Order: sequence, then structure tokens, then C-alpha cells
Amino acid sequence: MLISQFRLITFDFTNTLLKFKIGPGQQYGEIGALYGISCNHKTLANNFKNNFYKMSKEHPMYGRNTGLGWENWWKILVKESFKSCDLNIEDKKLDDVASHLINMYKTSKVWQLTDGANGLLSYIRSKGIPMGVISNYDPRLSSTLTNTKLRHYFQFVITSYEIGFEKPDPNIFLEAMAKANIRGLQPIECLHIGDQKCLDYDGAKKCGWNAILINADKKKYPDISDNCIFNSLFDLHLHFMETSKEPLSSQKF
Repeated sequence: MLISQFRLITFDFTNTLLKFKIGPGQQYGEIGALYGISCNHKTLANNFKNNFYKMSKEHPMYGRNTGLGWENWWKILVKESFKSCDLNIEDKKLDDVASHLINMYKTSKVWQLTDGANGLLSYIRSKGIPMGVISNYDPRLSSTLTNTKLRHYFQFVITSYEIGFEKPDPNIFLEAMAKANIRGLQPIECLHIGDQKCLDYDGAKKCGWNAILINADKKKYPDISDNCIFNSLFDLHLHFMETSKEPLSSQKF
């Protein structure tokens, strides 16, 4: 796959560009402890997972279309994750914990770069190819990218909450093409990079885009060709350089 064939490259957010420093269960537990709440991290992790699924089913897209709103969506998720520990915690204290966590998840205290993210983004920018982010996430995303020193790489940031479409809906990819504002841009000239086969890889392909799957086991997806699946952004960076016949010594990783 040659990088020169693309006029637009977009990225997924979670586990593609950034990943958690520690899991939500431990993170919630540590912040809860600051407010005098003691809860087992494994129990919190399980509660978070179950409540995230429940909230996503009852109030899709972080409550956008049910009138709940993304902030209340997350507050309920945080509070229910602690309440499921069977602790008698006053509501005001849980409100404070929820607000703390909601703000904290916009910062580098929670997130770290995935392997090779900075190197690949710098490389693509050096080629003059516009980049964007497409994520099933809430409006905090642009601030999160700014706080983790990634926002300047991207021409646009699209969240499902703000436009009303979630990956793998083709409309979110069409919105990216419109946001790119590139004259005559065709789907075949676009590439999306993400870690979820259904949402990222299949979603992009169904829209006529090229797609690359990251952080995936090749053996699990035998139908995906080797030049479309990589362990990390670092490996993808190497692939782009090798297929472009560039000396590896010329590039800073």
C-alpha cells in the first residue's frame, strides 16, 4: 500500500492514537479513594463494563438522541459503577467523583500515545496529506487531543455525538470528506486507520474507502490482506516507508 495514493487519511481515537494509562476500573477506584470511597478495582472494572453496555443500549450515542446529553450520560455511568459495589455512598459525593473523572478524561493524566503515533503523524504531515479524526465519542475529543499534543496534526475532528452518526454508518465517512474540503476527492483516495474491524475497517470499506486495521491479530482476520493489518502505528510507518522505497535512516521515529 503506497502512501502516495491517498489525499486524505483519518484515524480512530481510542486504542488507535491514544490508549488508557490504566484501565477504567483502577482509574475510577483511585479517584474514588480521594473522596473517601473504597471499592475493589476489579469490581469497578466489571461494573463499568456492564453499565457502559447498558447505557449505550438505552441511550445510544452518549444520550444525544434521548435528551439525556453526554455529561449526564457519563455521570450516571460513573455513579452506577460505584453504586453497584453495594456501598451506601451519598449522592453528592458521587456527583463530585463523576465531575472529577469527566474532566480528568480530557487530559494526559489518563491517556498516553500508542506505539508509533507521533512518528507516523509527523511522517504523513511531511507528505502534505491532510488528516482528520473520526470517532464514536463525545465533544471532549478535540480538547483531549489538544491536551495530549496531537490536535495540531489534524485538519478536523469528527465525533458521532456532534454530527449524529456513528461508525460504521457511511454518513460519518462522507462527513469527513466534506470537512476535508479537497476538490474532486474520491472515496478511493481516502484511508481510515482504526482498531475495530466492524466500526473502522468494514465501515470505511463499505463507503469505498481504503482501510487499515491496527492492534489486531492477523490470524483472527485471515480475510484481511497483510498490507491492511498491523500490530501498531510504528509498524504501519515502516510499511509506508518500505513501500515508498525510503531509507529508514532518513526518518525519525
